[in-house]
Amino acid sequence: MKSTKPASKSSEDRNKNVRLVKIDTDNFDAMTHLSVDDTQKGFLVENIYSLAEAYATLAEGRFVQCFGIYDKEIPVGFLMIGYDYTSCCRGEVPDFIRNSYNIWRLMIDKNFQNRGYGREAVRLALEYIRTFPCGKAEYCWLSYEPENEAAKQLYRSFGFEERPEWYLEGCEMPAVLKL
Repeated sequence: MKSTKPASKSSEDRNKNVRLVKIDTDNFDAMTHLSVDDTQKGFLVENIYSLAEAYATLAEGRFVQCFGIYDKEIPVGFLMIGYDYTSCCRGEVPDFIRNSYNIWRLMIDKNFQNRGYGREAVRLALEYIRTFPCGKAEYCWLSYEPENEAAKQLYRSFGFEERPEWYLEGCEMPAVLKL
């Protein structure tokens, strides 16, 4: 006899509807209302700060693109991608930052965590970056708080390698992926 109980969806099936949507006046408010769990607040700035930082970056003539992470029509997270971002460094700028892409911010709302959205967002971000919207690049880099084990494991699973030689006390751990 065949079971009438519906099969549970795998995270791969659930995430077929995940997409990146550029931030504009239509979805700006939705992005500012997303937030992380209290235990993660020390790892990320609020999205409103990221959007203000993106505005300032664009005003300087540099590249940044902000995306909402959506599951169908539901906003589940925020993503910010930059290019050739060198003001993050004190003193010497590592080679992997110059003329490289940067996954600058990634956050999944507390109501949608542990469902594979972060993984799918990184996959989509890398797919976008590999279209080289600012020109060819050798690397994509990112950084995270050293204590953020979930971020470390997620990025490592995509091949990002930590660069502890560039870690400065009180800063984030840089990690690099050769494109």
